[in-house]
Amino acid sequence: MKLLISNDDGIFALGVRTLANTLAEVGHDVTVVCPDRERSATGHGLTLHEPIRAGLVDGMFHPTVAAWSCSGTPSDCVKLALGALIEQPPDLVLAGINHGPNLGTDILYSGTVSAAMEGIIEGIPSIALSLASYTSKEFQVAAEFAKTLIDKLGKQPLPEATLLNVNVPSVKSSEILGIKITRQGIRRYFDIFEKRVDPRGKTYYWLAGEVVEEIDQPEHLHLSDDILTDVQAIRDKYITVTPLQYNLTDVNGVINLQQLGLGKLC
Repeated sequence: MKLLISNDDGIFALGVRTLANTLAEVGHDVTVVCPDRERSATGHGLTLHEPIRAGLVDGMFHPTVAAWSCSGTPSDCVKLALGALIEQPPDLVLAGINHGPNLGTDILYSGTVSAAMEGIIEGIPSIALSLASYTSKEFQVAAEFAKTLIDKLGKQPLPEATLLNVNVPSVKSSEILGIKITRQGIRRYFDIFEKRVDPRGKTYYWLAGEVVEEIDQPEHLHLSDDILTDVQAIRDKYITVTPLQYNLTDVNGVINLQQLGLGKLC
């Protein structure tokens, strides 16, 4: 298959190199376009007020991989690749393997998920891949799962372009209990802004804080409670696969507004 890979950890990250090389070694046609530096938590930001520069990278990846370093955001990377760097659209867009989880509300900030979402906007099935650890560098288990998932999708494509947000627990493959199709959970942060003073006496702030994970989730409008959240399934040592979409319309909100008669104000 023809694959486009990006990330938000940057072109020098071990996660993207492990993913690209693993897929190239089994014969996939792989192109990598990644930021030239770490661009984590940039969300779906685009570069509009300065030029985007890109250059080929040699010697870092499998010999068959065409790799580009890009000065823009993760979303810029995928847009640039699809619009200027590759001649034909890929069969899949992949983002990752991210160093750290993208669970619950993380996806709203994640450059990794946003890069994959850019593929969906263009009608290309996409996969965001994350290793649920900030310290482990054992990306091979996640890369092997990506290879298996891509083989499955090659033989049995999804009925429509979908973004699959995949998180892999940071354990040995023998300790993974299986794969769970999950729904998005809640993983937010208790923010703390540390006030500091620089050597010139000027005040600045550094965002810190702790993650807050909620296991007991409210009922989902369309899904059974038997479907675990990604937060819970990762804790239970399952690989999580959560289908996402870019349409953020609140179905309950539409119904509530109709019942309030707000559509009849004019």
